[in-house]
Amino acid sequence: MTETLYAIGDIHGQHELLLDALTLIELDGGPEARVVSVGDLVDRGPNSRAVIETFLQGLSEGRNWTVLMGNHDRLFEAYLRTGATTHPKMRPGLTWLDPRIGGLDTLASYGVDTGLPEAGLHAAARAAVPEAHARFLAGLPLYHEAAECLFVHAGLQPRLPLAWQSEEDLIWIRDPFLSHEDPFEKLVVHGHTAVDAPEHKGNRVNIDSGAGFGRALTTVVIEGTEIFTLEEDGRVPLTPA
Repeated sequence: MTETLYAIGDIHGQHELLLDALTLIELDGGPEARVVSVGDLVDRGPNSRAVIETFLQGLSEGRNWTVLMGNHDRLFEAYLRTGATTHPKMRPGLTWLDPRIGGLDTLASYGVDTGLPEAGLHAAARAAVPEAHARFLAGLPLYHEAAECLFVHAGLQPRLPLAWQSEEDLIWIRDPFLSHEDPFEKLVVHGHTAVDAPEHKGNRVNIDSGAGFGRALTTVVIEGTEIFTLEEDGRVPLTPA
């Protein structure tokens, strides 16, 4: 029997959209549905804290959910741990606290006064973010294999075995992954690079439809080699472009 999988794209603090997605999944697949989030739980949207709480609660209840590490999740986790606000993969001049990246939105969701000077801001964040949230972020896996799919936040280096992939590639890569047209060992389901609507490229499926920029949050259903987006009125086939 073909296994049914559900995957949720980049959430970026959009808690209400996450709740809508989880409701649609339960209506389609029941409370035991196998769900994978491809990461970027936090930043830009208004309620990153509630997103993390929802996943923690569901996992504590035994839900069949896998939550992957996104680059924004790592930025938040690293900030809590070290106070670092930059990363070599970020564009020059940007920091996690820049409004375009959205770290201040995440801190505000925890009740942190984002007008504090940077040193005080870090101390306030350490005090405000529950240790359970910090542990959850630090322990997020970088990828998940299930059936004929590989789930990952950003992508992978073409032609390198999975065991040789670095964290930086798995949560930050764009090209050469996005421009690679040959098949991967498994269908890669990913986010990270926001598009207007989910894309099926034959060898990969991009499900980041820009929730962090005020657009929709994509949920897909995977049954064997068939992919569907999950909408309010049911499943819609997503076929290779």
